[in-house]
Amino acid sequence: MKTIFFDNKKLAYAVSGSGAPVMLLHGFAEDHEVWKNQVAALQKNYTVIVPDLPGSGASEELDETSMESMAEAVKAILENEKIDQAVVIGHSMGGYVALAFAEKYPQFLKGLGLFHSTAFSDTEEKKETRRKGIEFIKKNGAYLFIKQTTPNLFTENYKLKNSDKVVTFIEHLKDFAPESLIAYYHAMIDRPDRTLVLKNFFGPVLLIIGKNDVAVPYKDSLALSHLSSTTYVTILEHSAHMGMMEETDKSNEALESYLQEVLK
Repeated sequence: MKTIFFDNKKLAYAVSGSGAPVMLLHGFAEDHEVWKNQVAALQKNYTVIVPDLPGSGASEELDETSMESMAEAVKAILENEKIDQAVVIGHSMGGYVALAFAEKYPQFLKGLGLFHSTAFSDTEEKKETRRKGIEFIKKNGAYLFIKQTTPNLFTENYKLKNSDKVVTFIEHLKDFAPESLIAYYHAMIDRPDRTLVLKNFFGPVLLIIGKNDVAVPYKDSLALSHLSSTTYVTILEHSAHMGMMEETDKSNEALESYLQEVLK
């Protein structure tokens, strides 16, 4: 892990491998470890950068948490690594950060990927669900919230066959700060529609979609596939919201195929 200071806050990230730079951004109530299987595969051919977004893992929460402020943190890491252009791929909330980054700093991007993520803003129903989540966290804390909600991100079949992995994943996050989760929820509620970012993006866009995803519905994800001039779409038939764990090999193949096209 490396550490820099951004807005007087500690910002941690890991770098491995060599070659063209690829940054993977984790989602809500996760840290960089969620990508460990992808890092192991991609580091053979690429320089893989996996941050703990501000407020997650070893990174401190910012004074003001938004998709835009976290995008600035992404820029700070790239600048610290003296990287002029990278492929940036985000899972769930990490995708929202990647879109905010693409909106402001497209010149830093060779490619853009949404992994179980969306460019649409929250529906009113989704906002209300997040508000209920905020109240639950305030009342019960982060650990119980993560313990109750995280299993819903996996298919029933995966949970049945890999209950130990789900438990290990949850336990790794037991010290998550409730303040960070609440700040993320507010930031996600407030984020704008960024479908125009995909429409205007000059390069190929990657979409990895979970057929059984309830957090980012399948039909909404498919609607994004027509926005960009060139879109690479992989549908994970046996995944919900955690395809990097549920269908690791297929996820890695999709990432590798996309990177070979974008970075050739």
